Amino acid sequence: MKMFFTLEAGNLTIALFFLLIAIIVATRPFVRTQVKKFILFTVITVFAILIAGHYIITTGRMAEVKTAFAEGKEVECESRLNRKAAQSVVVSKKTGWKLEGDLFTNPNFTRTFHTARCIVKVKPKLDLKSAVKHP
Repeated sequence: MKMFFTLEAGNLTIALFFLLIAIIVATRPFVRTQVKKFILFTVITVFAILIAGHYIITTGRMAEVKTAFAEGKEVECESRLNRKAAQSVVVSKKTGWKLEGDLFTNPNFTRTFHTARCIVKVKPKLDLKSAVKHP
């Protein structure tokens, strides 16, 4: 849970900013009491649902990535280091990567990757016979 808050600090800050705006608007003297309650209830409920959903999806994906890596499958991680080249790195045990907690590390690579920023790599199945129509 702590790591989730660390990773998503930017998004949570934006949500708190919008909540603050809703509180400021709802507490103006010209806003009726029923509307104040509705605004605050709606904003807090929507943010709670969105944050809880994001947490569930992220932690589920992290568990899926860890399991796939332990089984020897390839994992694709987002790399924001260089936007002009490849924006993802393929991580696997075959290439020397290790999973330490929630971080992928490799002695031949300068940076680590968090499992929250990775997905299990899926190889597409191509059926060339059905893809190409012959006249």
